[in-house]
Amino acid sequence: MGKHGESQPNKSKWRQILLQKRQSLSVEAWQEKSDRLCSHLQSSPLFSSARTILAYFSFRQEPDLSPLFTDSKRCWGFPRIEQKSLVWHRWMPGDYLSKGDYGIFEPYPDSPILTPHEVDLILVPSVACDARGYRLGYGGGFYDRLLSSADWASKPTIGIVFEFAYVSHLPVDPWDKPLHSICTEDRFQVSDTP
Repeated sequence: MGKHGESQPNKSKWRQILLQKRQSLSVEAWQEKSDRLCSHLQSSPLFSSARTILAYFSFRQEPDLSPLFTDSKRCWGFPRIEQKSLVWHRWMPGDYLSKGDYGIFEPYPDSPILTPHEVDLILVPSVACDARGYRLGYGGGFYDRLLSSADWASKPTIGIVFEFAYVSHLPVDPWDKPLHSICTEDRFQVSDTP
């Protein structure tokens, strides 16, 4: 890629290329990479010390974190979309789920809500992440708004991507906030940006 802006892929082009690549994985490769990623995550100090963790239900071949959710020593929170915000609910295996507007599974609205002061760590689903900790999301801005709000900005974050979506340099907008760390099936990386 050249140095000039016009030769750099923009966010929508990156998104298109990497989502296609992710969805072209075989089920076996997706599961094997996901399992390795979970192992790296579990051995990281940031994860090990966290008791209440915000996560996500895999959608369109996002890395599958579901093997972690049976860990009863931890409390797990999952998002429900309410207007333009994410509301976080406590969830345990066996609790009911419903499908939200985007076709993603969500906790029921009446399940217990988690507040920022209860949360130790946020696992952030991503299309891609770069070495500086910047994340390419899905374009809805839900996590951008969450991570720039005063209540959530201080929480440790780990971007979750497969290795092919961990790149050296993504295009960045002024509102983008770097994540603390990135986890792939091959590495757990603290980001370069303080």
